[in-house]
Amino acid sequence: MPIRPELLEILACPQCKGPVHPVEEDETLRCEACRLAYPVRDDIPVMLIDEAQSF
Repeated sequence: MPIRPELLEILACPQCKGPVHPVEEDETLRCEACRLAYPVRDDIPVMLIDEAQSF
């Protein structure tokens, strides 16, 4: 899941607008504040609240 650092700098959780960080094991971007994991499909982050899963 190679997400460019420039992209990670501008990505934010759509629910709380907080930062997200990549988790390689399950190919997600996680927001620690909301406890939501957003999937990354074909190296494209899916930043939709409806697609996120709690962790």
